[in-house]
Formats: sequence, C-alpha cells, structure tokens
Amino acid sequence: MKKISFEELTTLAEKATGKISKIYLHWTAGNYHQFFIDYHLLIDDDGSIIASTDDFAERKCHTYMRNSNALAVALCCGKDAVAYADGNVDFGTAPPTPKQIDTMARVVALLCKQLNLPISADIVITHCEAAEEDGYGPSTTCERWDLWKLPDLPGDGQIKGGGDVIRGKALWYGGDCHC
Repeated sequence: MKKISFEELTTLAEKATGKISKIYLHWTAGNYHQFFIDYHLLIDDDGSIIASTDDFAERKCHTYMRNSNALAVALCCGKDAVAYADGNVDFGTAPPTPKQIDTMARVVALLCKQLNLPISADIVITHCEAAEEDGYGPSTTCERWDLWKLPDLPGDGQIKGGGDVIRGKALWYGGDCHC
C-alpha cells in the first residue's frame, strides 16, 4: 500500500491505457485508515489516495463476476452502515466524508481521461448499480449496496444516487482535471 499523488495516479493510469474497460466504485464497509488489497485505489477520510498496486491491469477481486479489465476504486468508510427498505440509509460510524466524495470524483475524471473512457453509467459503475443489474442489490437481497446513496455535497446536500453524485462531479471536473 502506498499513498500516491494525482501525478503518480496519472502515470499509473497511462500504463493501463487499453487494458481497462470499466471502473467500479466501492466503499470498504470498514473504518477510515483501513485499507484492503481487493481494490486498486482506496481513498481515506482526508482525501488521500492509496494504491494497492502499481499495475491497474492487475485483476483484483472486488465485484462479483466483473473483475476482468476492471479498475476498482473504494472509499475507506461505511462501518456499521445500514440500508433500509424505504431507501433511507444510515452511513454508520465511519460515513463517507465530503473530501472522500470529492476525491473519488476527481480520481474518476482523471482515470477516464487517461484511459480514454467516457464518464457514463455503463463504464463508471458503483458496486450497488452492478449488484442491482446482477440481482443482489438493494431491491432484492441487499447483499451489496456500496454507494447506493451519497450526500450531494457541496451541492444541495440532499441524499441522491451515489453513482449519479460521483459521475456528476466527475463530469464537472471533466477532461480538464488538473488534480
């Protein structure tokens, strides 16, 4: 595990160009400062970026049946989080921080630019969105609901679809992300 800068992130992404077709977004369901090797990149509570590998094409086990040619980015948070049937969430004792959410969006913008991928819902996907497609998300078994909902900060602060929040912010940063 190594803390990296946006400049180092750019270099690592350039090496993976042509090898990655999807970016999956997660949370670890753990504490801040708790890093797991299942993800290529982890984002701590203060927005620090941690790389678990120097090869983004390395196959990691992060999203059921979707790990080939995929890059995983996770927020280090979500311990004791609970999803409710009515769509409400309790983000637990280690909720996603505004810095984590913003950094994830900046990372997505930079990765998509360097990897020549569009910032779209079929390329940049939360684990929850993948789980919903594959039948183990909140509308069925609720096994995986990573980033199902997130606060739209600094926007209106409302709880919205996590993928929409991250992709929207990433699009705002866009191709001109000088992170």
